Amino acid sequence: MCSLHRARGSVLVIFLLLHSATSFYLPGLAPVSFCEPGQAGKENEVPDCKSTIEIFVNRLDSVESVLPYEYTAFDFCAIDSEKRPSENLGQVLFGERIEPSPYKFEFKKKVDCKPVCTKSYNTNKPEDKAHLDFLKKGMLLNYQHHWIVDNMPVTWCYDVEDGQKFCNPGFPIGCYVTEAGRPKDACVVNSDFKDKDTFYVFNHVDITIHYHVVENEAAGARLVAAKMEPKSYKHTKVEAPDCAGGPMYLNNKFSGELKIGYTYSVQFVEDTHIRWASRWDYILESMPHTNIQWFSIMNSLVIVLFLSGMVAMIMLRTLHKDIARYNQMDSVEDAQEEFGWKLVHGDVFRPPRKGMLLSVFLGSGTQIFIMMFVTLFFACLGFLSPANRGALMTCAVVLWVLLGTPAGYVAARFYKSFGGEKWKTNVLLTCFLCPGVVFADFFVMNLILWGEGSSAAMPFGTLVAILALWFCISVPLTFIGAYFGFKKTGIEHPVRTNQIPRQIPEQSFYTRSLPGIVMGGILPFGCIFIQLFFILNSIWSHQMYYMFGFLFLVFIILVITCSEATILLCYFHLCAEVRHHTPSYSATSTSVPR
Repeated sequence: MCSLHRARGSVLVIFLLLHSATSFYLPGLAPVSFCEPGQAGKENEVPDCKSTIEIFVNRLDSVESVLPYEYTAFDFCAIDSEKRPSENLGQVLFGERIEPSPYKFEFKKKVDCKPVCTKSYNTNKPEDKAHLDFLKKGMLLNYQHHWIVDNMPVTWCYDVEDGQKFCNPGFPIGCYVTEAGRPKDACVVNSDFKDKDTFYVFNHVDITIHYHVVENEAAGARLVAAKMEPKSYKHTKVEAPDCAGGPMYLNNKFSGELKIGYTYSVQFVEDTHIRWASRWDYILESMPHTNIQWFSIMNSLVIVLFLSGMVAMIMLRTLHKDIARYNQMDSVEDAQEEFGWKLVHGDVFRPPRKGMLLSVFLGSGTQIFIMMFVTLFFACLGFLSPANRGALMTCAVVLWVLLGTPAGYVAARFYKSFGGEKWKTNVLLTCFLCPGVVFADFFVMNLILWGEGSSAAMPFGTLVAILALWFCISVPLTFIGAYFGFKKTGIEHPVRTNQIPRQIPEQSFYTRSLPGIVMGGILPFGCIFIQLFFILNSIWSHQMYYMFGFLFLVFIILVITCSEATILLCYFHLCAEVRHHTPSYSATSTSVPR
């Protein structure tokens, strides 16, 4: 990992504060020790260790479809008697649905072709035909399993170009060979997958568990990697499989009865090189993104330097001209005459026409800005790593709820400075306008997901919990912030505002709204577009995003870029105002009230 990822100074402070402690682990991320059957729980042998390894299954998703589905939707081998593990708010919002599976085995006990269950289908029965058609649809769209062992993804590692190995935290449920005989997706890995218009079901997995024996700390062993390889076998005897037959195929036009037997094999490998603290590295290192991240940083810095140079040049040029003209003045009357950008100083602080909306957006923007800054800061320290599932979204939502006070304070303070008197409307809009638009959009999309039966649809209880957080915590905090904002005096401007407003001249093309929006948006977008690509790719392609150090640095650069772009646009507008009004205004400047 890069040094930016570690935040060394903060970690050093934490280490000094916890120097007297024997160990320190993030909540929910403490290591679990495993031992062989018969040793677990014995005081003289290995206390506090487990001998049974359980595999949990998560929702299935695809890069070719935006709808994830639960594991049981595809009629795979399931277990109904055990209780599902609890999920935090972030996991539910991201559509994760973790549940136990019948894949269980003992530590260090090798397993060969063990049957899990057998699924029987009869296309003459509507229910069986529907299950079979949904399974074929999943294989056609390349839906992927996501299994979890010891809070770690089970990965499918395969070779890619240049002799590199890519480890995917998921594996396909099957593959399809088109009517033209072209294998799609995972069908290219096996030359036996060659029948036209045929589906091949991956009904067997070879699981390899890598473990590291702990010598100096707690007794037992810790799991450091879980790899698997999906295979397809048409077992000659489904009740007593031997994993030696040909592939399990399913013709697209098949009709009749079909039996699919699911099996698995397990082997254990001791690995002395990988420690428990770095067991995610082999997954993250297989994602070749680091070099392009540095390119993104350099690109953003070039834009910032360019803007900083322009701002510095404008400031120096303007101030230099003003100082030179003041030095050349011969009388007091000349000093009283205004020139340059100061001709419009009495109008720049005039309250805007949409002061209510501007103050509301400023309050909501402050709330989101602080939320993003704190969330990224904790992510850089490692508290919101991918190993802590759902922590990133949970942290963001909780911070947004608790930051209602700054939103109400900023909105009320600016609205009072604009001379507004409808403080009740201002507070209510701050509470409900931006969050209401987001929630309405979210609710409509959730209804669509409900209708499609997707696992991404949020349960009704979670919707009620989010509404309770909004109305019972965020709204009262916003009212408290607005109370203190209205209690404070308004922001004092450095100059008076003229009583008679200046006539707005005809705007040139580059000072109009649309060109200003484009010019003000291109430069910030140029700073973040590479990071934005990886973030959207992690969401839509279901990959893990872990480069929070790069993201935090780009976030700081984005703030600087937006600030400097705002200064430049304001300066250009003032210059355009001066060029249009200098002759006419200078003749009547003495008659304008001060």
